[in-house]
Amino acid sequence: MSQSILPRIARVKVVRKCFGHPFLVANEWIWNRLPDSFTMARPLRAYGSFLHYLIRLRSARLQRHGTYFLRNRPELELIRTLLSQRPPESALNVAVLACSNGAEVYSILWTIRSARPDLKVRLHAIDISREVVEIAQKGAYPLKGHDMVHSAIFERLSEDEMFSMFDRVNGELRIKPWIKEGIDWRVGDATNPAMATLLGPQDMVVANNFLCHMPPQDAERCLRNVARLVSPGGYLFVSGIDLDIRTKIALDSGWTPVQNSLEEIHNGDPSVRQDWPWQYWGLEPFDSERQDRNVRYASVFQLNHRG
Repeated sequence: MSQSILPRIARVKVVRKCFGHPFLVANEWIWNRLPDSFTMARPLRAYGSFLHYLIRLRSARLQRHGTYFLRNRPELELIRTLLSQRPPESALNVAVLACSNGAEVYSILWTIRSARPDLKVRLHAIDISREVVEIAQKGAYPLKGHDMVHSAIFERLSEDEMFSMFDRVNGELRIKPWIKEGIDWRVGDATNPAMATLLGPQDMVVANNFLCHMPPQDAERCLRNVARLVSPGGYLFVSGIDLDIRTKIALDSGWTPVQNSLEEIHNGDPSVRQDWPWQYWGLEPFDSERQDRNVRYASVFQLNHRG
């Protein structure tokens, strides 16, 4: 069966009733004992898509605050590449939505300021949780961990990167002052239609790893709203979302997918790739044979007009 047929079957109520929790548990036990070369073969990928649809239809969506520093290195390298096109001493407006504990914000600013210290960066960091915004704004992370900021956030950093980004003080890792400059921390909701008016046009908008935790209709409305923040010619970074939703909106809105490191960025966060197909946020394998691959697997888009 083709990948397009299996998801339609998964939506049938009778199928969902018959293929319930025991069916999924048995399949997960078998799947996790198969070699990767077997599960990545085209027929098994299609079956994995069917299982993933069942999981997504059954799962309750909850926002999560766990993340990592330098979570997707190929994506950060793309930011570095895009910066090379900007004039010296120019202004750069960036918005990071669902900024969580600050790891993504500081990773982006460390990347930008390491590559282009001449740029005048104004970054808006926004999250719906006041508590998590306060943690992020402080920029101090206990080595022993925290209920909302666990120590694993450092696990993808090398020793040199740790030294470059943090000062170690009294059992905490504190973001260096030169990275923290120019951040506007806000409590806000990415679904708010007034967001574009409140922030103004942005050269880069980062909306990663939170839309997947919304019901599909809410995620679609939110992404369309987020796109209104991007200035004409600016860039939208959007990973961690149902790929069907992202593809549909990108095609409807005429977004231009950025092809640089397409597959590398898609696979750049191993934590979500490893969770497919057994978690609703799991990311399907890159399929080079799909005709729509250049849009479907793009995590970064240039918007030449408001989406």
